[in-house]
Amino acid sequence: MFYQYQHFGLPEYFCKEYGKNFNFPKHIHRSFELITIVSGSMNVVIDDKKYTLGPKESVLIFPNQMHSLESTDCEHVLVIFSPDIVTAYYTKHTDEMPLCNKLSLSEHLISQLDMMKEQDSIVRKKGVLYSVCDAFDEQTQYEKRNCTQHELLHLIFEYIDKKYAEECSLDDLRRSLGYSASYLSRYFGNATGMSFVSFVNRYKISKACYLLKNSGNSILECSLDCGYTSLRSFNRNFRMYVGVTPREYRNSK
Repeated sequence: MFYQYQHFGLPEYFCKEYGKNFNFPKHIHRSFELITIVSGSMNVVIDDKKYTLGPKESVLIFPNQMHSLESTDCEHVLVIFSPDIVTAYYTKHTDEMPLCNKLSLSEHLISQLDMMKEQDSIVRKKGVLYSVCDAFDEQTQYEKRNCTQHELLHLIFEYIDKKYAEECSLDDLRRSLGYSASYLSRYFGNATGMSFVSFVNRYKISKACYLLKNSGNSILECSLDCGYTSLRSFNRNFRMYVGVTPREYRNSK
């Protein structure tokens, strides 16, 4: 299982993709994920429940729900969006999880989703996505979110999101959460498949990628905003994780 830090829930984050024969291992992220099948079928496992989706069937996956996708002859539409786009709906259910993630959408709403583009205004995105959430609200029931074995992982991710531009060390995490450093290191490694330090570095670089493409800040300013005090260290880590220099990344299409 791993955490998709690039979908951590940036304000107004929205991504829409068409895919075919898509398989994705068990993972979690802090955005909503809507999957609608165009043709064929897909098996989706959300937490401990398995859903087999056919044409025009959908699932709405909540933030921090573990899920995996598997298909061999399938076309689908995938929409990932930040909770901030549907703040009222997310706030209403922030302490709840759906009993069933399956969703049936009207032809009109499927058509609206099909016409949506990433460059659409936030008002249009909100209109369509709130309609999806409203349809989901009418079709499912909710249960109180239980403190699961993944709750500590969520707390660690939230801590990293708040502190990544500061020291953000394992020792600081230990003091914040009240667990021993050795336990946190072992737990995090088993849950994500990487060390705490490696994850923090990757997370910083993912934030830097966003700033390089979406701000006019200099490369030095981007590195400082992401917690690097040395531009040389930033350039080295960026190239290691992304494969190109920050300047090459910024100038790429």
